[in-house]
Amino acid sequence: MHPSRPAFWVSPVLCAAVLVAGVYAALVGLGTTHLPLLVGGLVALVVLDLAEFRRYPVRTPKPVAAGLLALRAVLYVGVAYVDGSGLARLLLLLLPFTAYFAFGRTVAVVLGAACLAVAVVSTPDWYAHVEQVSDLVMFTVGLVLTIATAAVAVRERDGRIRLQESHRTVAELSAAAERARVARDLHDDLGHHLTAIVVQLEKAAAFHDHEPAVAKTAVLDAERSARRALNDVRASVRSLRSFDLLTALDDLAGDDVVLVVSGSPDGHDTGALHALYRAAQEGITNARRHAAATRIEVRVELDAEGAKLTVSDDGRGMGTAAEGFGLLGMRERVALAGGRVDLAGTSPGTRLTVTIPGPA
Repeated sequence: MHPSRPAFWVSPVLCAAVLVAGVYAALVGLGTTHLPLLVGGLVALVVLDLAEFRRYPVRTPKPVAAGLLALRAVLYVGVAYVDGSGLARLLLLLLPFTAYFAFGRTVAVVLGAACLAVAVVSTPDWYAHVEQVSDLVMFTVGLVLTIATAAVAVRERDGRIRLQESHRTVAELSAAAERARVARDLHDDLGHHLTAIVVQLEKAAAFHDHEPAVAKTAVLDAERSARRALNDVRASVRSLRSFDLLTALDDLAGDDVVLVVSGSPDGHDTGALHALYRAAQEGITNARRHAAATRIEVRVELDAEGAKLTVSDDGRGMGTAAEGFGLLGMRERVALAGGRVDLAGTSPGTRLTVTIPGPA
């Protein structure tokens, strides 16, 4: 049975109880029991339940549920008519119980009241017999319990549906976040190295005729940048579980970068350290590519209160150009780490500041 179908066992259990009581009544001669008809009616009810649950494992559409409810009512009355034990009228409890799943509490309560009225009308002079009064009281209690059980089952079913929807939403958000992370990594890794390659190749082209040695050195630097790009791509494909910020910054810094680090990365979240590294990478790339800077300083401060990165240069400043994908990705990455990004123009140059609070 589909796990999303709540309380599917109630109807088969009641049918089994009626069958046992009917067989016993037929064996001892209690009342008039037409055993073949009783068994056939109960089997029909169970098959009907199984067919509905298989076709509609979570919720039966209202038009279909109304037709099945009417068919069940006919079968319940027929089974009660051929049962000599009198227990078959308990099957009427299944009418409000089943109706609750498709139509809600109001319809279930109305049907429960109707079933109680039928039970009272079909028991003449019930008030004059203690046994019949007791039976009606128990029938009323059974109605209350079945409606309450249906209410709990419906809440459980709706809760499962909401939980499944939440799981789907989380999966979609996770996939979107992963796509954004991959996009940031591609831009930060490949963008940085490709920029260096372009700069070196432009330098080689400019000095090719006048200073071949300088041009050759630029080509070799471009080759090294290409190899670094390849290594970074391979490293990104692997799921890195450790990250050494200081080593990564040393590899990132070149001859035109002054690196100053104070404090220790121990105790800081790996995601925060990655965010700092990516911010440094983006700041250095922008300073080299757009600001025409001759001096770049990267300062990292790590302490118990948090982590702070400052990238400053002596280039031509920010100007009025809009922020590109690199800065957008950096802001997203730092925001995910709980930090903030400040970008300001200086005289001369630009200063990028990233601040990430320490772990709680």
